[in-house]
Amino acid sequence: MNDKRLEMTRRQLLAGVGLAAGAIPVGASEWLRASGPRSPTAPVSVAKCPSYDGDLAAKLAVMFDQIGGIEGLVGGKTVAIKLNLTGGGRGYRPYLPGDTFWVNGKLTAAVCHLLNRAGARRIRLLESNSVGLSVQDKLLDGGCDMKLLRNAMPDLEFENTNNLGSGKRYARLKVKSARPYIYTAFDLNHSYEDCDVFVSLAKMKHQEECGITLSMKNLFGITPCSIYGDDAGVDEPNEAVRRGRAAVLHFGRRQPSKSAPQEIDFSSDRHEGSRVPRIIVDLVAARPIDLAIIDGIQSCVGGEGPWVPRSKALPPGQPGLIVVGRNPVCTDTVATALMGYDPRAEAGKPPFKVWKDSKNPRGDYQQEHGNLPQYADNTMLLAEAVGLGSADLAEIDVRGVPIKEAMFDFESQRAPWPAAAR
Repeated sequence: MNDKRLEMTRRQLLAGVGLAAGAIPVGASEWLRASGPRSPTAPVSVAKCPSYDGDLAAKLAVMFDQIGGIEGLVGGKTVAIKLNLTGGGRGYRPYLPGDTFWVNGKLTAAVCHLLNRAGARRIRLLESNSVGLSVQDKLLDGGCDMKLLRNAMPDLEFENTNNLGSGKRYARLKVKSARPYIYTAFDLNHSYEDCDVFVSLAKMKHQEECGITLSMKNLFGITPCSIYGDDAGVDEPNEAVRRGRAAVLHFGRRQPSKSAPQEIDFSSDRHEGSRVPRIIVDLVAARPIDLAIIDGIQSCVGGEGPWVPRSKALPPGQPGLIVVGRNPVCTDTVATALMGYDPRAEAGKPPFKVWKDSKNPRGDYQQEHGNLPQYADNTMLLAEAVGLGSADLAEIDVRGVPIKEAMFDFESQRAPWPAAAR
């Protein structure tokens, strides 16, 4: 393959041309250009799915077969599924959260059904909710039919992983990559260690700090706020934590509880567009994803939820997609192309272009530096650079519906960028 590659444009993507270019963008940082060990690849399956009301299990069963089957992966095993139920229960009216910015309950039930049928010994649904709010309550808030879930797996388990939960200790998972970015290890709820197979059941959508959120970004929520939250304990975890992760993870204003591993370099860049993507990669290297499933049947644009200014819901059937793969980097790369973007785009170019209103500072990086960078680093390239998977479409075996036949132009659906951001 010619090493002198050209940058892939969105126009080429939308025309279905050059999808295998796998280009490293002009002007990318030298560390992304440097050749390293060949990143692993795995097949990715793409399916069109216009509604949550069809036979989702039948569709997913075909997709699982297309990536090599799941019987050997889950048979006789304990399976943990990290859901994407980010933010509060308010939704984009008239749609429920489970339709637009959370993973849908019907799709979750179909996944559990197929895992059960494939011989999974135990299935546990995980999410980090406010202390005292169970995963079951959160699912109900999103419009999930709990009876449907119970029918899929009668002895289904649930765990709120925002603190110690039902465990007696936190599990320390080491970052196993060529080079940790921010942390060498994380202290997590026991459920992320007490499983044989880990599934990321994510949503396809825009994201305020990272540009997009897919299977890898879903892992940002596995960090317990008792340790990584704004009101985490200084020396030990705060099991009654009530706040989010901005101070520790987004902006690095303070360290996690001293009982947990601290940052490698507290003098590193504090911009969340730099920090959050790197922390995501470290998390994926600490808790590898064995199966990535991305719900793109219905979604939202402009942000990951209704609390993000200028975000909005897409109508039913848009984008009308499901994406499944064994390697999360490969899976997210294909999903990014399906959203109409170049998976190898550099920071500052869509989808890794973000907008923070300079007239409405949030008491973070902007107030300290006087200038807020409007970019996010490409999580897929960061993951590829440390050997977690390939972000090169030319190296990924895409099965099912071809990308050019399934692509949905996310960028054209979002509200126009403010004049200051153009």
